[in-house]
Amino acid sequence: MSGRSRKYKIIFSPQKFYACEMVLEEEGVFGDVTCDEWSFYLLPLDEDIISMELPEFFRDYFLEGDHRWINAVARALQLLNSLYGPFGRAYGIGRCAKMSYELWRDLEEESEGDSQGRKPEIGNVFFMDRDTDYVTALCSQVVYEGLVDDTFRIKCGSVDFGPDVTSSDKSIKVLLNAQDKVFSQIRNEHFSSVFGFLSQKSRNLQAQYDRRRDMDIKQMKDFVSQELKGLKQEHRLLSLHIGACESIMKKKTKQDFQEMIKAEHSLLEGFDIRESTSFIEEHIDRQVSPIESLRLMCLLSITENGLVPKDYRSLKTQYLQSYGPEHLLTFHNLKRMGLLTEQSAGETLTAVESKVSRLVTDRAAGKITDAFNSLARKSNFRALSKKLGLIPRVDGEYDLKMPRDMAYVFSGAYTPLSCKIIEQVLERRGWLGLEEVVRLLNGNEFSVSDSAVEENPCWDCQRVVLAVFLGGCTFSEMAALRFLGKERGLRFIFLTTAVTSSARVMEAAMEARA
Repeated sequence: MSGRSRKYKIIFSPQKFYACEMVLEEEGVFGDVTCDEWSFYLLPLDEDIISMELPEFFRDYFLEGDHRWINAVARALQLLNSLYGPFGRAYGIGRCAKMSYELWRDLEEESEGDSQGRKPEIGNVFFMDRDTDYVTALCSQVVYEGLVDDTFRIKCGSVDFGPDVTSSDKSIKVLLNAQDKVFSQIRNEHFSSVFGFLSQKSRNLQAQYDRRRDMDIKQMKDFVSQELKGLKQEHRLLSLHIGACESIMKKKTKQDFQEMIKAEHSLLEGFDIRESTSFIEEHIDRQVSPIESLRLMCLLSITENGLVPKDYRSLKTQYLQSYGPEHLLTFHNLKRMGLLTEQSAGETLTAVESKVSRLVTDRAAGKITDAFNSLARKSNFRALSKKLGLIPRVDGEYDLKMPRDMAYVFSGAYTPLSCKIIEQVLERRGWLGLEEVVRLLNGNEFSVSDSAVEENPCWDCQRVVLAVFLGGCTFSEMAALRFLGKERGLRFIFLTTAVTSSARVMEAAMEARA
């Protein structure tokens, strides 16, 4: 090996940052390596899912305030624009959404638009910041694909099923996309419908196998050459998904999943808040899971527009005692992101309460304060929920097998806010009539149309909507928008910085990794 010179090359993807070169220079190796950039912006995970695979985007932008990935988003849009022609109309809500859109438009003007002259294939594009709707990201997922992600963690469109699923001593990596005939039929279904579907599928498969008994030699030959391979593949996938369902059931039974869902629904609807708070306290004291405890606290905070100082201090103290003082930084991060906040004194004590509290004992005053709070507090989530009808009013039982609206993705208890906003804006072709909603969402909305595309409307492209989620999109939101697409004759394509979930959101805020 002596005398042989080595050359080192570092390839940065999706883009090279000046800071990287600075680090190499500080370490004294900048002159020994050559640097290059691989502009890899988009990874198609499925027929309708494109991911930028930037899970760090959420923490970098929404916690650190780092804007460096906005250029990558703009370049990804520029690439899509060059491939599929100009977008007819662009809508969006959120600061990051607005910046990404504006930078993309600037890039288009600089390059004099590669998409000019191309027939438009995407009629609408909708930009959504993750912090516009934290509630949906924090709710427990109950559609099959969401549950698989929460339980086994889907990475880049594939999942590792362990021995408990495969019924062998081996783990198997499985691609989860529309090519999997079994998965494609159950991915958007509520979990309660999945077992019934799988058992019916199993019976159908058995019936197809049983046809062999009455076949003559020629029919048997055709069956073996044309159908047998497909049936075996379907049988393998079916047994894997049945195994995954059983594994999910076992894990969720251990975690008191039904109780947790009940507490979540109470928080979303604004009922029995005291009872839900007690459930969270018990969850912390039993040390069930640091991430789950934190998620429930954040859900309580956002739905109630911040916690009463007394509750905030109490829950924080219990959490730190249960899971360790190293989580102090986590609380600081959650506060900065607006996920777990404490109401200021002005919000919690009115003049009347102050007078009352002087006349009665501290304990009684605490109870009266709580009573006043529940009446006086104006939560943006509550106001948005009322304005947009996010909590469906159902007479009798909600039919999860034959859902009638997007709320089925959360057992009929809640329509995802992000999806409801997209539905309303597309329906109105803009934000007109949604001024109050925009105010509650802190503005930064936009609606822009491309006059050239508008003058020559193409019905096919008007039906295609590119939903751009900045900071991550959950499988529940995808399922809800696919349902909306079926109802309205639209086709949704999802472009996300990464697929997210409640656990990923919490992990991004955590300093002490749980």
